[in-house]
Amino acid sequence: MKVGADFVTCDGLLKRVRIGASVQVGSSRVAASRLFLALIIMLMTPACVRLTMAWTDLSASGPTANPPITAGGAATLSVDDWESASAPQVREALQTNVYGVLPDGARTAIENRRVVDAEAFNGAGVYEEFSLSVTADFKGVSREARFIMAVATPANVVGPAPVILMETFCPRWATLPHPDAYRPAGARDMMSGVGGSIATFIFGRYICTPPIEDILNAGYAIATIAPSEFVPDRPEPGLEALRLLSAGHSDEDTRWGAIGAWGWAFSRMVDALEGDSRFDREAMIVWGHSRYGKAALVAAAFDERIDGVISHQSGTGGASLNRQKKGESLAAITDSYPHWFAKTYARYAGREQEMPIDQHHLLALIAPRPVLLGNARRDVWSDPNGAFRAAKGADPIYQLYGVGGLTQDRLKRFNPQADIAFWIRPGTHGVVKEDWPAFLAFLDAHFKDPSS
Repeated sequence: MKVGADFVTCDGLLKRVRIGASVQVGSSRVAASRLFLALIIMLMTPACVRLTMAWTDLSASGPTANPPITAGGAATLSVDDWESASAPQVREALQTNVYGVLPDGARTAIENRRVVDAEAFNGAGVYEEFSLSVTADFKGVSREARFIMAVATPANVVGPAPVILMETFCPRWATLPHPDAYRPAGARDMMSGVGGSIATFIFGRYICTPPIEDILNAGYAIATIAPSEFVPDRPEPGLEALRLLSAGHSDEDTRWGAIGAWGWAFSRMVDALEGDSRFDREAMIVWGHSRYGKAALVAAAFDERIDGVISHQSGTGGASLNRQKKGESLAAITDSYPHWFAKTYARYAGREQEMPIDQHHLLALIAPRPVLLGNARRDVWSDPNGAFRAAKGADPIYQLYGVGGLTQDRLKRFNPQADIAFWIRPGTHGVVKEDWPAFLAFLDAHFKDPSS
């Protein structure tokens, strides 16, 4: 039985999975354990998890989104028109109707930086930790948050290295595991033991920890934070943290949600790294899966310093269109995660056709920078077909800049060199062994000097 899911947090996922932790995973009972585990998940499936026995239609059927043009039509639009008039309108509409209003100012300070290990990950890189203080300004009212950014720098790169900025479901010491990583008192490694084995079995070996040595040996640095360190991924604590950070914003309907705040945090990571000569400020790439894939798209749409995006299975509120979609509905996502979006987004549930904006507008704001949209054939809950149609809707703006945009006419035929690259594999929701070779092929095509 194949299972596809979009889970709450690493901690929440493992708490639920541990109901079946007594299942033996030895070789003599693997088949029985898998069946039992699938049945357990079926019985306790919350709104964020759906068994997906269906297959995505690879023909990209359904209407393509209207081109993201606010006036005049594609024939009369110029790059200057888009950048000076249309794009600002799109950004405002996305804030008002989907993500909430983002800060009108920000500051980032590196309070401390320590080299934890100069020969980490079997000598593949240097492991460091940056203690960051970030400030969000809303109408002159400033509020501060603090978190740690873990960074691994490749040992084999001479000159500035491209950086993959990551937000994952697990704490940074699980994303970049090191025995000397700083952990708060009482913190656990949530990917250890039976719970971790079951989590990686269901959602893929790389759901929290990427193939670090492969990435470093390919010449890319990795920087990661735990988004829940400053905006918890739980409704009440999350909403309270968002209120505190946006104290100068009085409109509850358009107060920012966690997706917007996590996207904003990617930019604070760029703040901390762009002045460091070891990192290529022209190759800052944001990476996220599922909810953090949504955040990665928001980050790039609102921050032109971000040079590329890998958004894997971002689904509703990410790359997939709100109109005529399959899988997770607007009503389902806002009911399960009231802290993720502005309240205005939830009010369009059941009347998505009335929205003045859709997700192809979000993708269009990233043009002409390269973006990879990752998907899986059985992850119908994330609606790969709707993401492909959104990519087609954003393509006219890529064409406006004179770059290739989307080169596929179907969900197959992955082209890593495309500026809108669309990757779809067999399987379900998660990050598996097939994904990272595709991610690295995309990065190499766009961020490596072919003569080197």
